[in-house]
Amino acid sequence: MRKTAILLSVSLFAWLPQQPAYAKGCIKGALVGGVVGHYAGHHGVLGAVAGCLYGRHEAHKYGRRPQPNGGWIAQTNHAPKSWKTGS
Repeated sequence: MRKTAILLSVSLFAWLPQQPAYAKGCIKGALVGGVVGHYAGHHGVLGAVAGCLYGRHEAHKYGRRPQPNGGWIAQTNHAPKSWKTGS
């Protein structure tokens, strides 16, 4: 019974539509945060979560930075199409 339930749930998730993950900065931050958290009291998972959040914040901040001509650059190539159109 348990194998049937697992196979049914796996096959159900295989048919769901897939969306890409927009994790710019998260992977690098999670790696660094996990290592630092591990050495600072065996809190690797907590450090990885905090590193991912901080890395994502920094990537977003870098993507929206002022330009020398007074304008702003917005790197929106990582956003879904619906976000770009505003609908």
